[in-house]
Amino acid sequence: MCKILAVIPARGGSKEIPRKNIFSLSGKPLIEYTFDVAKGSKLINRIIITTDDNEIAELGKRNGIDVPFMRPKELAEDNTPTLPVIRHAVEFMGKEHSYKPDIVMLLQPTAPLRKSHHIDEALGLLMNNPDADSVVSVTEVPHQYNPYFVMKIEKGLLKFYNEDAIKYTRRQSLPKVYSRNGAIYAFRLETLNEKNSLYGDTCLPYVMSFEESANIDTMYDLMMAEMLLRNR
Repeated sequence: MCKILAVIPARGGSKEIPRKNIFSLSGKPLIEYTFDVAKGSKLINRIIITTDDNEIAELGKRNGIDVPFMRPKELAEDNTPTLPVIRHAVEFMGKEHSYKPDIVMLLQPTAPLRKSHHIDEALGLLMNNPDADSVVSVTEVPHQYNPYFVMKIEKGLLKFYNEDAIKYTRRQSLPKVYSRNGAIYAFRLETLNEKNSLYGDTCLPYVMSFEESANIDTMYDLMMAEMLLRNR
């Protein structure tokens, strides 16, 4: 059986929204949406939180989520990249629990509209493509933010950011482009250990709809997610 470890990174601090990971969204802490879908996955074998915060740790335990360690302070700063946080968690599980997963899934607490079937479909995509290093969820970029339509201000004048923009005068002719939505990152252990990456060289896209791709960073994001949850 393929061993799949889900890692939920949730530090206590945040810049835009105080205590963001446990901020109330439609009556429950933001992070609980991630707990619920992780537990609802048919493929994930083990779920852990990496946090520096006692309140988040206790909330995880009450929800049946494993908290095998408290994250070191140096890995919980505002500017701490995700990669060393995940590496620390995976290495701890290997050294202290003799647990070595085949696939690691990073589930950020800031994607409350992600569902269990998204997780399992993304994992299935990676498992069925043995040459792939990873799968990352993306959503199509709205036409007004397409790289061929965005502009810059140069010496007080508006200019197209992309010099090839003149080729595309109608939005229907624009090439489709995608952005990461922060919901799903699934990668093989070898991708993390040997390539020191969450992506590797061959990264497959898992496309999600715009409505399912809320990524909470600001109060406006929370308001929009609240509206989308009400209309589900």
